[in-house]
Amino acid sequence: MAEYDTPVAVIARKTHLSAGTVRNHLSAAVAKLGATSRSEAYLTAHDNGWL
Repeated sequence: MAEYDTPVAVIARKTHLSAGTVRNHLSAAVAKLGATSRSEAYLTAHDNGWL
């Protein structure tokens, strides 16, 4: 659900979280992967078989 093109509002609605919480979690995941964007983080996770 956190694909690089899924809007934060959609993820928030589907997970019953606030948009701010989703943004915070996505930002933390992007940072931990050493990526500079959600799309780069998604590709890194996909390439490593984590998704």
